[in-house]
Amino acid sequence: MTTVDARRAAPAPPLPVPGRRSPAGPVLALLWAGAAAVLALWWADTGSVVGAAGWLTGAGRIAGLLCGYACAVLVGLMARVPVLETRVGSDRVARWHALAGRYTVCLLLAHTVLILAGYAAQDRASLRHEAVTVVLDYPEMLKATAGTVILLAVGVTSARAVRRRTSHEFWYHVHLLTYAAVFLAFGHQLALGDEFNGEPVATAAWYVLYLGVAALVLWFRVLAPVRLNLRHRLRVDSVHREAPGVYSVVVRGRRLDELGVRPGQFLRWRFLTEGMRRTSTPYSLSAPPRPGLLRITVKALGDHSAAVSLLRPGTRVWAEGPYGSLTADRAAGRHTLLIAAGVGVTPLRALFETLPGEVTLLYRARSAKDLALGGELEAIARRRGGRVLYALNGPGGERPPLTAETLRTAFPGPADDLDVFLCGPDGFARDVYRALRAAGVPDRRIHHESFEL
Repeated sequence: MTTVDARRAAPAPPLPVPGRRSPAGPVLALLWAGAAAVLALWWADTGSVVGAAGWLTGAGRIAGLLCGYACAVLVGLMARVPVLETRVGSDRVARWHALAGRYTVCLLLAHTVLILAGYAAQDRASLRHEAVTVVLDYPEMLKATAGTVILLAVGVTSARAVRRRTSHEFWYHVHLLTYAAVFLAFGHQLALGDEFNGEPVATAAWYVLYLGVAALVLWFRVLAPVRLNLRHRLRVDSVHREAPGVYSVVVRGRRLDELGVRPGQFLRWRFLTEGMRRTSTPYSLSAPPRPGLLRITVKALGDHSAAVSLLRPGTRVWAEGPYGSLTADRAAGRHTLLIAAGVGVTPLRALFETLPGEVTLLYRARSAKDLALGGELEAIARRRGGRVLYALNGPGGERPPLTAETLRTAFPGPADDLDVFLCGPDGFARDVYRALRAAGVPDRRIHHESFEL
């Protein structure tokens, strides 16, 4: 590794304040408590369960109640609630959403199969006959069937094997149909659910759950972005080439100090020009906010990101956010190590300039020409008294090893007094995480946020 060391050039900024505790644990506990309350609802309404038909129908009712609850959770996690996006972390919330989606699809299939099997056993009819009867004759079931088909389609297109073969735009627009599916399925829950018939308290609680989630979506997915963009009037100011295939976009706007975006965070950007207006993409700030200006740095990895280099000054910009929890709030130790690979340097460059305490940045790239923002990093190191380390491929293309031993040389002092901020491709991040743990860095002091969702 090559080094730019400026620790003697300037005094270190003050030490960081202790990091805020993530609310992830309490949020998960609340979600599981909700699931327990749903099970209690079934228990309170159910007497004895007799025979195969009773057991099948009972299991189907449980699966249906949990599926209805999971639908509300699924949509709530899509609402981009700030306390989740900025305190828990957008990537973790996205993983929760993906997991909730798998649970929902499995519960939906179990509910469908078990209820039909139970009704068929009770009526001594074939499964096919029972399915036709339920869909055509039961109240709200035509709409519920349409919602079921949509949810299954969303589940199929969200599978990794399918997502790799489809465009982000196609996946995104199919995913939005989740709202329609939940709306279509809601009516049959109250019309056919024994737990709600003649139970005004349970019915009211179900309405509160769904209307509360709908309010979150309306506010944070619709009204808050409209308010943001009407207030700040964002437009492209300039575009600059940083490295091969890497461009910085400077965006100007009004009253940006009121936006509240912090170094390390990102916004979802939609550039209102031909070929780009349909896609909203997350890009981190690559510099701290300046008066009236924000900057992002983008690597051409697909059609949308490649088109960023063609943006013209004055292009209107629609933004949502800020999101992300990769901020100075996480730091709690005396020393900080920032580890970046490729364009993952963008949020860490902003943190490198603003984090207090003693900070070292380790930058992994293929060659010196691929070091986007390298000149800025060295200038920041000299100005603040920090250190920049480069991990570049050898002359024959061999990669430098980022093992526990090599990483241990990148930070002074004990490993349990170190905070590490990590940003890069998912495979790189996993390898470096394992090396850091082997070097003695506690799990709670390794901070990572991924856009590979």
